[in-house]
Amino acid sequence: MSFISDFIHGLANYIWGWPDVFPAMIALLLGTGIFISIRLKWIQVRRLKHAIDITRGKYDDPSHAGDVSHFQALSTALSATIGIGNIAGVATAIHYGGPGALFWMWLTGILGTSLKYAECTLSMKYRKINPDGSASGGPMYYMEHALGWKWVATIFAGAAAICALATGNAIQAFTVADQLQTDFNIPVAITGIVLAVVVGLVIIGGVKRIGRVTAILTPTMTVIYLLGTLSILLLNIDKIPGAFSDIVSMAFTPPGAVGGFAGSGFLFTLIWGVKRGLFSNEAGQGSAPIAHAAAKTDEPVREGTVAMMGPYIDTITICTLTGLCIVVTDAWKVIIDGQALNGSPMTAYAFKEGLSFLGGYGNYIVTAAVLLFATSTMISWSYYGDRSIQYLFGDKVIMPYRYLFCVMIFIGAVRELEEVWTFGDAALGIMAIPNLIALIALSGTLVKMTKEYYDKEQIPFK
Repeated sequence: MSFISDFIHGLANYIWGWPDVFPAMIALLLGTGIFISIRLKWIQVRRLKHAIDITRGKYDDPSHAGDVSHFQALSTALSATIGIGNIAGVATAIHYGGPGALFWMWLTGILGTSLKYAECTLSMKYRKINPDGSASGGPMYYMEHALGWKWVATIFAGAAAICALATGNAIQAFTVADQLQTDFNIPVAITGIVLAVVVGLVIIGGVKRIGRVTAILTPTMTVIYLLGTLSILLLNIDKIPGAFSDIVSMAFTPPGAVGGFAGSGFLFTLIWGVKRGLFSNEAGQGSAPIAHAAAKTDEPVREGTVAMMGPYIDTITICTLTGLCIVVTDAWKVIIDGQALNGSPMTAYAFKEGLSFLGGYGNYIVTAAVLLFATSTMISWSYYGDRSIQYLFGDKVIMPYRYLFCVMIFIGAVRELEEVWTFGDAALGIMAIPNLIALIALSGTLVKMTKEYYDKEQIPFK
């Protein structure tokens, strides 16, 4: 196992570039975001109102091909993104990179809106409508059919299938197990077994009731979680200006080693902010296009416009609220038993201290959120994995892959924090690289499609 662990760490360091390699992944992700934003004339700012109109159903037509409405497609994609990245992901970014990492998460979110628009628009245009009327889509389809890059599409689909086992699965399971062990001293193996069985009942046994329950409870939990963050910030409103000041200043001039802050350089903080920003909103990673390709519409640009709202909701709003709570309560500086808090226990500590009027039980809001968010994310990501493995090998491999998916839930739950998150980071990068290159190659097609759509809607593209 040490060989595998060393290989994964080496691969992640090579992709993300610290400490021995220049962070090419950072340059590619931010560079592509800037390039697409400029080519599309900052569509994420100018067309936000149009995105809201589409999402609320103004342009829905049940006769269009596809499986779900614009709102349902956005909800499906958000169910896979809102969750552990907003709770544990923000905390790990601040643990390693200091409060300044949140600034780089913001930048990743802003640029990510244009990337989300680009990949989901292209996914809709090149999706495949199956004989049963369902839709299959994703970056592998525009890589193959628009660019003729079948071999790149194969690499992407393989990476996506692996990433589903890592970021969409093992990290989720680890975070639940870590939080339940912290709060209730429940052995991580027990949590791993229970989660594997519950998710397995949905994706293998077809017990859709669990999926429907999480689909109802997760939005409710999101509201409760957001109310908790807002309550903490209202109770600490005098500290908010100082928190913003620290976030911005430490983004460029990080402090020395404080609490869990393991690095002291600007580049280190940048890497952790961008890495966790991508984990949070998945913009440019290529996962969300698989969900959005199922939308009922004959206008690819329309669905892409809806998709770009994701990073606004996920990173710019929810991650910001979590990060501010951690900073104003000084949770990022707390050391317990000689170790700085990390992951969801750091966010839980912020809730416990920030919501002290709940008698020391505020951390259980985070515990409940972690459990529900992780379960819904795993179910959603199993769909991404299914579509990727189907593209590679056909329907016959889907069921064995689902069994492997459940096994990885248990493995993720019982491994160590850095090992699990590093595996996820490596898989995430391998998946994103071919997608970002394809978006650059198809930017001309994207500009043409965008102009034609907005001209038809009599909304000038200028």
